[in-house]
Parts: sequence; C-alpha cells; structure tokens
Amino acid sequence: MNDIIKFVDHLLETSTPAAPAWNIEQVLEGKKPAWNYIDGCMIKAVLDLYYATGDKKYFDFAKNYIDFYVDQEGNILGYHVEDYNCDNINMGKVLYDLFKVCNEEKYEKAIKLLYSQLSNHPRISLGNFWHKKIYPHQIWLDGLYMVQPFYLEYEMLFNDKKNYEDTINQFKNVYEIMRDNESGLYYHGFDESMEMFWADKETGLSKNFWTRSIGWYAMALVDTLEKLDDQFSHEQNLLQGYLKEVLDGMLKVLDKDTKMFYQVTNAGDRKGNYLETSGTCAIAYSLMKGARLGYLPPNYFDAGKEIFESVVKHKLVIGEGQFVLKDICLVAGLGGMPGKGDYQPRDGTFEYYISEPRVENDAKGVAPFLFSYAEIYRSEAKKS
Repeated sequence: MNDIIKFVDHLLETSTPAAPAWNIEQVLEGKKPAWNYIDGCMIKAVLDLYYATGDKKYFDFAKNYIDFYVDQEGNILGYHVEDYNCDNINMGKVLYDLFKVCNEEKYEKAIKLLYSQLSNHPRISLGNFWHKKIYPHQIWLDGLYMVQPFYLEYEMLFNDKKNYEDTINQFKNVYEIMRDNESGLYYHGFDESMEMFWADKETGLSKNFWTRSIGWYAMALVDTLEKLDDQFSHEQNLLQGYLKEVLDGMLKVLDKDTKMFYQVTNAGDRKGNYLETSGTCAIAYSLMKGARLGYLPPNYFDAGKEIFESVVKHKLVIGEGQFVLKDICLVAGLGGMPGKGDYQPRDGTFEYYISEPRVENDAKGVAPFLFSYAEIYRSEAKKS
C-alpha cells in the first residue's frame, strides 16, 4: 500500500491550483482555471486521506488549493450562479471541512453563495433539480453526487434542517423513475419532456447502464447518509435500503475473473467493452464505507476491499518513474456537446459509451480510488 501513497504524493507534487495534473480535461483542452467538479472530487479525496492518516500535509494542500479559488469575500473564481449547473456544487463539500477547522468567514460566505444556486435552481415537476440549465427537464445520476451531500449538510448546519425532506424526496424520485426493476440497476439519465433524442419516448430514460453514473449514485447515497443524524431513522432506513439494493445489483454483474466492472455495466460480453477504473472504485468505496458506518452488513467491506485490491493489481502502474492509474473514462454525458471520441452523438448507446477516451490519472478515477484506500487505511489502523 506504500505505492499508493507514492502515487498520490506524486500527483500532488506535480500539481498547482492553476494546473492540476489530475484534471485531464483542463490539460487536453487548455482551459483556464475555474471552479469545477473534477478538482472537487480530488480535493475531497485529499481531505479524506488527511482524516484517515492524520498527515497534515494533505489538509494544508487542500486549504491552499481552495484558497486559490475563494477570496476573502467568499467570491469563487470562475463560478456563476446563473449557470444552474449541479456539477458546480461538488467542490463546495470541502468548504465545510475548512470552515469547521479554520473558522474563516470566507468559507461560510462561499458555502452560502453555492446554496443560493440551489434556492433557485430549476426543477422537474416532481421536484428534482435539472442537471444543468443547458440540460432542461433532465435528471442525471451524476447530479445526486454533486449536490445532495452538500445540500443536506447545509440544512444540518445553517438552516435548522428545514429542507432535509427535499434531499430525501429527490432520492425517492430517482428510485421510482430511473431504477430498472429487473436488475436493480439505474439508467444514466431521465428526460421528463421525453423530447431529447437519447430518451425513450415512453419512459424518458436513456438507453444503457453506465457504471460510473451508478457509482456516482452509490457514493451519493453513502455520503448523504453520513450527514443524517439519528433523529432521522426512517430516512436513514430508506436510503440504506436503496444503497444495499443498488450494490447488490452491481455485485451480480461483477466480472468474476478480475473482480471489476465494465464501462457499460451489464454488457461485459460485447466487443469493445472494457473494465473501467472510476466506476469500479466508486462501488468499492460505497461498499466499504457503507459497511464501516453500519449501513451495510460487515461482509460488504470485504467485497469492496477485494474489488479495490483488484484495481491495484490490474490498473495501477508504479515504478521506473511511472505513476499511473489507467483505464479511466474521460467523460460521458447525454446530448449537448459532441463526444470526445470518434462517435459524436452523446446518445446513450453502447457504441457511444465505449467511444469516449480512456485516460490515465484523471480525478474522476483517482478520487474514488483514494476514497477506497482511505477506508482500508482506517480498517487496518483500527486493527493495529
């Protein structure tokens, strides 16, 4: 496991807030630094390492990184409320950690700026947030991870828990709308208008199961559960049931030889499909954290650990100057801009999902990899 510390330390040493080594989209497209969900995933993982290991260098790195983006008045570099983009909430999760530890007013101001987006964010008729203003009437599984743990923590800390039911209802709606009853898996997206070219004209659902989107959903559940205190036992039981059910569904499609998951979740036998790192790590983390916090039976931790160890075996390359976590899907979405691979329409087909580029060391894979490692570190430390 020392190789994992070497790997993350190498990534941090070769990164600055303006040029992070793990934000491959920014690197490939030459984007200017701006508040974004990819960095949010990574900085949250760095803080998780701090909490697991106690090594203050990780906290210091995270604080320095966020301070590049948040000024003394709580203004956020490159963030615009009026974009109404669920992704832009994700990095706000780490502001709570910094506020609690450092008690600096700028972090509270930035948290409240992000919350102001949610206060006016457009919604589908049942109440779920649109994924983005540019994706009207749509829910994507990704958005639950980006928003709901942040939203619920705000309610617990700053709003006397007034809107906690909103979070629970958004999970309920996704369970009822986007879950496949037969497999227990979830479709990537839902279009309430049923007008998008990728949406089924009767259900509004996208065509396939994408493993990382199910990973986003599972992580959303376990991270949101962590924010619910014991007075909400009914809500805890509800979300725990959703968590166990989706993970049970995923374990049924686990590749038996490698203990990993395919990019297109239930189509491992189709040519071009591949064992994808980010979604696999997200499921491993959800299994282990869910078991550690008592939301899942203890043996689910062992299942998650086995999956993570397989990722280390098959996807992590360390040595001779190499620090590589490979086979991470760069990005996948529905509609909007064209795909980044040879298949241009983001139409939710099998062909689309396998066409998006596979990259190394992107935070969408590195972060859940480190979340998983932190769970194992905690477990081993508890034994010693």
